[in-house]
Amino acid sequence: MRPAHGADKILASSCPWNQFNWRFNLEKLPMNTSSDDRKPIAWLEPQDFERVVRFTPLVSIDIVVRSKAGHVLLGRRKNEPARNSFFVPGGRITKNESLEAAFKRITAVELGIQIELNQARFIGVYEHIYKENVFEIEGFGTHYIVLAYELILSEAPASLPTQQHEDYVWKMEREVVDWPAVHEYTKAYFRAVPPESVHA
Repeated sequence: MRPAHGADKILASSCPWNQFNWRFNLEKLPMNTSSDDRKPIAWLEPQDFERVVRFTPLVSIDIVVRSKAGHVLLGRRKNEPARNSFFVPGGRITKNESLEAAFKRITAVELGIQIELNQARFIGVYEHIYKENVFEIEGFGTHYIVLAYELILSEAPASLPTQQHEDYVWKMEREVVDWPAVHEYTKAYFRAVPPESVHA
């Protein structure tokens, strides 16, 4: 479908890639092309991932984890972006990985227990934009498109992984919103979640 009358002119004047041969410029940024495509959960080489973070958004899942008593799980982030801020568990979706598979993998990695997507409730789509990146290289930040879900656990995990977070705490929702150590992007989830929830 063609854009509305005059819209193509607006795009031409406002999009910087229309001012040069963008295909040629992408060819100047070679990536690892040892295979035509990647299997799900295949992580990029660091130099390839750096280019992705520099030039494109990342798609991720964040999970608001609640206990039956209403406490919310938070962990202090160990890496940039948002290092040292308390955040909900979450992770990136890899290419060719279904949403259902990504949710199972992320819960296993972040909570130590594998949970099905249909046991969670979708909250909404959020956008997180940071000045920092995981490589701690100056000159570019990190842009996430986040799919947020809520999950109520019947039992708290026996132990929590420490690869991405440390100093885990369980806080009541009002404490989450009021606590300065919690990142504003995490607080936004609790301003949007109604009382109805799904239990796992």
